[in-house]
Order: sequence, then C-alpha cells, then structure tokens
Amino acid sequence: MKAVIQRVKHASVEVDHQIVAQIKQGVLVLLGIEEKDDIEDIEWLSSKIIAMRIFNDEQGLMNLGLKDVKGDILLVSQFTLHASTKKGNRPSFIQAAKPVIAIPLYEKMIEKLEEKIEKKIFKGIFGADMSVELCNDGPVTIIIDSKNKV
Repeated sequence: MKAVIQRVKHASVEVDHQIVAQIKQGVLVLLGIEEKDDIEDIEWLSSKIIAMRIFNDEQGLMNLGLKDVKGDILLVSQFTLHASTKKGNRPSFIQAAKPVIAIPLYEKMIEKLEEKIEKKIFKGIFGADMSVELCNDGPVTIIIDSKNKV
C-alpha cells in the first residue's frame, strides 16, 4: 500500500463539476492499493498518517501531528501510484488491486483513519474521474510504502 501525503492549507475533490469533498488545514492522502495489501498494511499506514509530525510548532519546526493542529484528512484512491514504468513509455498498472479487492481495503482505511483521528475524514469517490485541487503547504510531500516498514 502506497500513500502520498501532502500537507495542505486546503484541498478539494470535484466529480462531474461538483465538489464532493473539501478540507482546510490538514493532509491530502493519495492512496494506492495493490493485490498483496491486507489489514496489517492498513493498520500500519493509518497509524503513520495520523502520527506523522509534519506540522510546524511555534518555532517553525515540524514537531506537530494532525491531531495537534486539529487538521483534516482528504483521502483519494489512486491506483496509478502502482504504475510500473520499466518497459516502454506506457505505464503498466498490473500491481494495482482490482476493485473487488481494493474497495473493501479502501473502506477499511477510511474506518481506521476515522477511528484514529477521532473524527470524520473526507474522501473522493472510488473509481471516479476526479479533479483534485490543493494548496500544498510548505511544500511538504511524504511518500510512504507499507512494504518498506522494516
């Protein structure tokens, strides 16, 4: 499971010219799910997302987590994070989980994040053609792969 975590001043997701989710200060998380992912990946990654100290304290140092700043989460599924670009110029997405596997894991990630942050998170629409708009704060962008946890 891969996540691109971006610290944002604000972010939103639009589907069919309608805003379906938006946040102010917090993180935009682009989430890629692969066939091998399971509940352990969700548990580990959701904990990392919530606990990651990427927000500035009074001295301007990144010492605060999402809960400390009362930040929000906008979660967007993105199978293209598992693109293989080894051959040719057309990416292969063979490692990305099919919807029958990815949707339940995506929904479980939503549940875990809400449980850990102790509030509702905002999300895109799985499988939809989405427009994502954000104001990256910093910029701060962190890439995490649950397969690299050791």
